[in-house]
Amino acid sequence: MRTGNRPRRPTTDSHCACGEPSRCGAPRESCENGMMRIVFAGTPEFAVPSLRALHAAGHDIVGVITREDAPLGRKRILSPSPVALAAEELGLEILKANRLGEEATNWVAEKSPELGVIVAYGGLVREPLLSLPDQGWVNLHFSELPRWRGAAPVQRALQAGEQRLGVTVFRLVEALDAGDVLTRDSFEFAPGTSAGAALTWLAERGTGALLRAVNGLQDGSLVGEPQQGEASYAHKLSRDDGKLDVAAPTADVLAHWAGMTPEPGAFVLVEDQPLKLLELRAVDGPDDVEGAGLDLAQATASLHGGMAILHLGDGALELVRVQPAGKAAMDGAAWLRGRGGEAGVR
Repeated sequence: MRTGNRPRRPTTDSHCACGEPSRCGAPRESCENGMMRIVFAGTPEFAVPSLRALHAAGHDIVGVITREDAPLGRKRILSPSPVALAAEELGLEILKANRLGEEATNWVAEKSPELGVIVAYGGLVREPLLSLPDQGWVNLHFSELPRWRGAAPVQRALQAGEQRLGVTVFRLVEALDAGDVLTRDSFEFAPGTSAGAALTWLAERGTGALLRAVNGLQDGSLVGEPQQGEASYAHKLSRDDGKLDVAAPTADVLAHWAGMTPEPGAFVLVEDQPLKLLELRAVDGPDDVEGAGLDLAQATASLHGGMAILHLGDGALELVRVQPAGKAAMDGAAWLRGRGGEAGVR
């Protein structure tokens, strides 16, 4: 329901005379072409495929909202977001804002959008902005809702050992990730697939579900269905979440690593100093590579056949790439050779 203090849209003679003013505030040419006037909100690389797909499909992207330039890299150089760079390349109008407040609401009101699309913007859409587009807002979320509502769905699902991941396009409501589902897809991933790799895949494949949802709203064939099942929550990640428990079963260690890679980063302790595990791989080797039933809070890393092997209680993992504290990334075997070929790991 629209609120009384909702900003007014500008009205012009160019607006569509389709006879349904409650549904259509679009310019006549947009309605006649069967395309929607869309305002898009997103920030990271994972949101870029959705923006490009909507643009390539011919929809009228009337504006793009993304977060303000942020310092990146060791030199902390102020840099635009990936969505900002893509929008600039596509010649789209951009608003940079770290929250969807009054400025963003007034800016969107001037655009007279039929639909808002949000993909990993990094902030909440609240009233009156939530009710501003004629068709409201839809969100592409990287889970099979209602599982893993919240900020880090792929990371938390992988950490929990799940290999079936999904995308859901749903209507935004004030409650967190609780709106009616429009479309969804699911995919199977191999154990040890990192969150970064999974998100890249889902971001590309998720454009299909997004376009189906937008087209369904455009032609009136989609209304949405309430979410079914018990909800779970993917809470925001912190650096401490990246600490691996080397006393856990090997499959759990690999799953935890997958969920924390690349961000916030999985690590173990070696002589009380963090060792970041950039690339970890399951070992399908002979019995003498495995942990031989160790039940220790401290695991052992050693060289075996030119590989750096992390021996755990019920198996082993290969340390493919690591990064010691204060040093550059390197091959796990090179790191171990520098330590005499063996190290205790906690």
